[in-house]
Amino acid sequence: MAGKRAGREEKARAARQGPRLRIALLSRNARLYSTRRLVEAARARGHRTRVLDTLRCNMLLARDEPRLFYRGKEVQRPDVVIPRIGASITGYGLAVVNQLDMMGVPVLANAIPIARSRDKLRALQLLGRFGIDIPRTAMCRYRDEVPQAVEQVGGLPCIIKLLQGTQGVGVMIASTMGEVQGMLDTLWRLGQEILLQELIRESLGRDLRALVIGDRVVAAMRRTARTGEFRSNLHRGGEGQALELPAEYAEVAVKATRVIGLEVAGVDMLESRTGPKVMEVNSSPGFEGLEAATGLDIAGLYVEHAVELALAQRVAGPPSHLG
Repeated sequence: MAGKRAGREEKARAARQGPRLRIALLSRNARLYSTRRLVEAARARGHRTRVLDTLRCNMLLARDEPRLFYRGKEVQRPDVVIPRIGASITGYGLAVVNQLDMMGVPVLANAIPIARSRDKLRALQLLGRFGIDIPRTAMCRYRDEVPQAVEQVGGLPCIIKLLQGTQGVGVMIASTMGEVQGMLDTLWRLGQEILLQELIRESLGRDLRALVIGDRVVAAMRRTARTGEFRSNLHRGGEGQALELPAEYAEVAVKATRVIGLEVAGVDMLESRTGPKVMEVNSSPGFEGLEAATGLDIAGLYVEHAVELALAQRVAGPPSHLG
């Protein structure tokens, strides 16, 4: 009798939690903090969860029959996929996300907005076009045009960034025209494309990270660089402190996420004299620092939004767009 009662209670608890879904995470390493926390949060809510190494996902294309295989076995169609595509495997990762999209699987971030977020120039073009304030940014390819580009972004010192980079890698500061020319010559010889960017002096060594899920900012922190470093990324030794984001900054973060086309994003902003300036919109934001700073269950909010997306698509049917 006690066993039957326990079974009924378990069923009632499951009913209150809603349907149990099959959730797949695309991640190269199941031990990474954010991946591990997403798995824990999903399982705590009763969902079946599987981590798929993105590079182990093989795609088969045929007429009206896109299929996905993992380590030689066909993948049973998940109810929703949370992609955690690292910058180093963007190309292959986007192909896998597109394949899932073609299979009609709800994906928390589709390939097009992920690609937009990875291309710093394209992201800034879109943000500026849709009325979001950004640091003045220039791109050129010939040495004799560099002085004009530097002048256009506000003069020296200025920031030099690789077109594709992450966690502060490929971000430099140049104080003289000689430094600018030397950095650009080296990077161009290595086949890298670069951006010149305005230095926001009043926020040197600090920035804001806002995590947007759906239509709201769920957590935010101010990141401060360690002594002797101007980049505030936590991966480079910066420190994060939780804060209540002013309404103006929260509105900009949500709008930037929408412009890029993402459901979940880490939006990095600078505090300038004229208000928030968006530097970057990250499509696979890590949240270890945010959970530590705020004490919030960000992984749980992430999973709950993925579930809402999957259930909404069940009702509405698969989207008509092609990735």
